[in-house]
Amino acid sequence: MPCKPKTRAVHYRAPRPLTVAEIDCDAHKRVSLVHKEFKRGFAFIRKYPKSVSIFGSSMITDQDPYYRKATQLAAKIAKAGYTIVTGGGPGIMEAANRGAFMAGGQSVGLNIKLPHEQVRNRYLTDYLEFYYFFARKVMLSFAAEAYIFFPGGYGTLDEFFEIATLVQTNRINMAVPLILFGKEFWRPMDKLIRNNLLRKHRTILKTDPSIYCVAEDEKKILEIIARSPIVETIPFTYQGK
Repeated sequence: MPCKPKTRAVHYRAPRPLTVAEIDCDAHKRVSLVHKEFKRGFAFIRKYPKSVSIFGSSMITDQDPYYRKATQLAAKIAKAGYTIVTGGGPGIMEAANRGAFMAGGQSVGLNIKLPHEQVRNRYLTDYLEFYYFFARKVMLSFAAEAYIFFPGGYGTLDEFFEIATLVQTNRINMAVPLILFGKEFWRPMDKLIRNNLLRKHRTILKTDPSIYCVAEDEKKILEIIARSPIVETIPFTYQGK
């Protein structure tokens, strides 16, 4: 589809130019909040040393087959002793938390404060709220034993490709599985990656498609998770001054 001109957006305009002191003060407030969210986030995640992060659309209803499948799979993972960690909202997130909750497991939500859409679901045994998306994303990707991606939109794709990049660049252990649940939904993207990125344009390495797998057999997924090593932490290798 060709690009079309966007409708004119309404931008906020300050009544007057900000002074250097005001910009510095605003930057300090933002950095302080970032520091606070990271500090609280790491302390929170540390309480759950064995976890599986589950991602997916917030728009899927409880009548959708993927909702039911996410609930069933999360319940089995929880019974195997893993904490289920999601974004804490509706849709697939609610389904996964619901499965863990109903199975008597630990059901954790890392919620984001938005003016619309993101409402904390009722199947959480613990939760933490964030203002910044990037701080929340770090916690969702930090030290999990597996990442499962159900069908989703821009947010789910963003989270998948970010974690895939972290694996590709050795920031996350290659042994930690990235599982794309739902062949009908994910196969076209898998073909795009293999045919377009790898074979046609050679923008990724031959080994890069092995970073993830497409699956929907619950028994197979549970076996993949069971083989995954327990991740104590992601090594901090910064060598700067």
